[in-house]
Amino acid sequence: MAEKIEFPQELLSFINEWKSKQGSLIMVLHKTQETFGYISRPAAEKISELTGIPLARVYGVVTFYHFFKTSKPGKHRISVCLGTACYLKGSADALEGARKLLNIAPGAVTEDGLFSIDEVRCVGCCGLAPVMTVDNDTYGKITTEKLPEVFAKYK
Repeated sequence: MAEKIEFPQELLSFINEWKSKQGSLIMVLHKTQETFGYISRPAAEKISELTGIPLARVYGVVTFYHFFKTSKPGKHRISVCLGTACYLKGSADALEGARKLLNIAPGAVTEDGLFSIDEVRCVGCCGLAPVMTVDNDTYGKITTEKLPEVFAKYK
């Protein structure tokens, strides 16, 4: 038997408002991920049930777009920009340094559940390259040497 999930009334109202509109699935998925932090299997099943969109199509969209997550992220979400400007200025080194420092594999969450790391293509702060965000905080000109100080703020 499938695990049940409770959708808050705000999310249910949003889905009800959008479900009959063309292209509504992406909007519903964004709102669901905003609510829960990711799209779990039970959430995808509930979206399918509420919208009448086949589960295979819901999962097809979730897995096609890199933005959507299917596993619970860490309490603090780290994003390292690998866009051209950031990459050329060393963001790949910062990403590798962050993974080593936190002992975290790609797509995983730290053992204590505090951190997860995502690779993103552009944060829109090219003048600060390389850029990393933690939750809603942006760190420019990031280096592996600066990482311990940044992460200490979130422990």
